[in-house]
Amino acid sequence: MVDIHQLVVEHKELVIRIRRDLHRIPETAYTEKKTSAYVAEHLRREGLEVQTGIATYGVVGLLNTGRPGPTLLLRADMDALPVTEDTGLPFASTHDGAMHACGHDAHVAMVLVAATVLNRVKDELNGTIKFLFQPAEEGPGGAKPMIDEGVLENPQVDYSIGCHVWPQIPEGTIGVRSGPFMAAMDRFDIKIIGRSGHGAMPHFCVDALEVGTQVVSALQRISSRHMNPLEPAVVTVGMFHAGTAFNIIPGEAQLTGTTRTFNLDIWNSWAERLETVVRGVCESMGADFEMKFSKGYPPTINDDMMAEVVRRCAQKVAGEDKVVVPEQSMGGEDMSYFLQQSKGCFYALGVGRQEFTPLHSNRFDLDENVLALGVETHCRIALDLLG
Repeated sequence: MVDIHQLVVEHKELVIRIRRDLHRIPETAYTEKKTSAYVAEHLRREGLEVQTGIATYGVVGLLNTGRPGPTLLLRADMDALPVTEDTGLPFASTHDGAMHACGHDAHVAMVLVAATVLNRVKDELNGTIKFLFQPAEEGPGGAKPMIDEGVLENPQVDYSIGCHVWPQIPEGTIGVRSGPFMAAMDRFDIKIIGRSGHGAMPHFCVDALEVGTQVVSALQRISSRHMNPLEPAVVTVGMFHAGTAFNIIPGEAQLTGTTRTFNLDIWNSWAERLETVVRGVCESMGADFEMKFSKGYPPTINDDMMAEVVRRCAQKVAGEDKVVVPEQSMGGEDMSYFLQQSKGCFYALGVGRQEFTPLHSNRFDLDENVLALGVETHCRIALDLLG
């Protein structure tokens, strides 16, 4: 029996080097040309069968043991954010206006090194592993286009695993949660149509700004008064634009926002709920409206059995006292599409420090020593499922 821990230790410097290489060349959604080329070259050096150009820049490396067995998908997201880095790191972004502020460089590094390690122990595995690297997780989403192009087929994927660095739990811990972990995320755009006029003569007008404020207030009450309080749900209006001058009553107002929930029934009811509220307010105040509701990612729901597999493997890696149940997050993740199509688990690797720096911050960084924990956890999950 191979010592998987020792193998990972021997590759610790490699995962750090890869993370730094990728951190220097961040690329936003559907521009991941350099990143995907880097990933594909590493997989080819390992002798894996490599597919590129999936959903523009998606990459899959195939490790086929030559023996019958299930197929495991290990997924990483490659895209960066449109953020100007302010970390002062010696390997900071060399691409103006782009930064790996969400840790995707770490995700890719961990899966690439897991591919290297698991390739060394191929004789102890049965079945197939697909190492998948997707574009555009930050939006508009690369998982579903990759699935539509067949990445879960030939061979059919049975299990899917993903990991996200997580500042909300302490450095060196591993977070595993059964059931819903991250929320469904949607967007709505509302145009309020009133009748503009002189600010001194409101009785001749339909004030779209005033109607808009009432719409915002009514939308907030969907969560507080229309929903079961035991089911978390969020309606947020993030943008409100109206008016062109101090003495003109606006004839139009634009509202844009997002909804979040873990509940599939609520997720499927948002559009109707919002339209009912907006229509009622507008009709009562003499305004018209137009609304566009855009469904985003589904909720990220972990399979109970797979969560237990990940928990068991994580305990071997970090110790029982270092495996925690993270709080649910109202953030969205398109790992959810892989979990809809196969049994899987999306788990968290703790990178939280005393001075908390959130994901998407231009100062986000992590202790690279924890990356070995993610690599070893990925490998132990593979050995558990395919060994």
